Amino acid sequence: LGAPAAVGTMGAAVLSGLVLTLTLTLPALALENGLALTPPMGWLAWERFRCNVDCRADPRNCISEMLFFEMADRLAEDGWRELGYKYINIDDCWSAKQRDAAGRLVPDPERFPRGIKVLADYVHARGLKLGIYGDLGTLTCGGYPGTTLDRVKQDAQTFAEWGVDMLKLDGCYSSGEEQAEGYPEMARALNATGRPIVYSCSWPAYEGGLPPKVNYTILAEVCNLWRNYDDIQDSWDSVLSILDWFSANQDVLQPAAGPGHWNDPDMLIIGNFGLSYEQSRSQMALWTVMAAPLLMSTDLRTISPSAKEILQNRLMIQINQDPLGIQGRRIVKEKSHIEVFLRPLSQAASALVFFSRRTDMPFLYTTSLAKLHFPEDAVYEVQDVYSGKIISGLKTGDSFSVVINPSGVVMWYLYPVALPAQPWHIVRQEAPGEGFYPVL
Repeated sequence: LGAPAAVGTMGAAVLSGLVLTLTLTLPALALENGLALTPPMGWLAWERFRCNVDCRADPRNCISEMLFFEMADRLAEDGWRELGYKYINIDDCWSAKQRDAAGRLVPDPERFPRGIKVLADYVHARGLKLGIYGDLGTLTCGGYPGTTLDRVKQDAQTFAEWGVDMLKLDGCYSSGEEQAEGYPEMARALNATGRPIVYSCSWPAYEGGLPPKVNYTILAEVCNLWRNYDDIQDSWDSVLSILDWFSANQDVLQPAAGPGHWNDPDMLIIGNFGLSYEQSRSQMALWTVMAAPLLMSTDLRTISPSAKEILQNRLMIQINQDPLGIQGRRIVKEKSHIEVFLRPLSQAASALVFFSRRTDMPFLYTTSLAKLHFPEDAVYEVQDVYSGKIISGLKTGDSFSVVINPSGVVMWYLYPVALPAQPWHIVRQEAPGEGFYPVL
């Protein structure tokens, strides 16, 4: 479970070439589209704005072109885009209630008067990408026209002509048989358009998320990312229920993830109403260690500085976007209600999350890297992901303590300075006041 074994002393160019080769060869199965080699990052309307279509009473918050134009501006101007938050994704309730005379999906004419193509062009001009929502069934979950099996190719072509870059395909109002036929058919139809479109499917969530009903080998060949479990709600209980399900089933889920194909525990709700500051830091760290897509669902026009700081943590994003694409696992569950999660990273680095489920007071947790199955006789430099503080020369056998706030986390990034019987050439670039970040 520990950090990958060192491959000997090598120059930065050789190492980055190796990582690049791994990155390019691993995701060949996923849709054969070469997309989503790291977890997609961006913004998604659903959790925060739902199916609010009353633009007369609530023009700023309804599902309309204005909402997406304004969120695109925020992604482009407030530092999100440069950090990797590139996708601006429309969810349900965008379309008219009927298809047009030719059977095509059309946006609601009052709420999207200029059409999706104009919105896509605007988003692209801002250096961003546009996502849209469909449903493999007679109706979407919100009651708008769905994509029945006879419409799959037509709708894929429509989305491509509009300039869409990601499709989230839900599964309301369809049978298991229709989903088994329709989800792979949409993958083929998207590829056939010739436009690179990341494919997010909700297929496993409608089949209980687990074998034998869900075949993750097939899923990884069909979809770039997929929803496995329940929709997230704006509450800590919801975050914990998702985390519990992912942890309980990690032996099934963890091997299915990798470059081009990701488990999706649903949106980041940081910046909304349901999470405390500590809980917000916890969701960000836990989603990162699970190699989850980072799709925010909050109002970027009014987001607080503290929520923005959590979501824009550079080292956190670097860990989430690690090119090896290995999903982390829970490796310790203590009677004291402390849990430890580990994610192996490229260049023999690792991320550790110490998570407290306690509700009383800060807890002093003592352990060692040896107890967490790191290689014997290794030495690490450690950076606290949130505080930036650095611990130098931490040996595998050294005992250490961390103070974890209730429902909070301490997250570490560990980088080897010496590995057993093998020198390790460290390549790093200094960032003033921010500690170090490895060159990937």
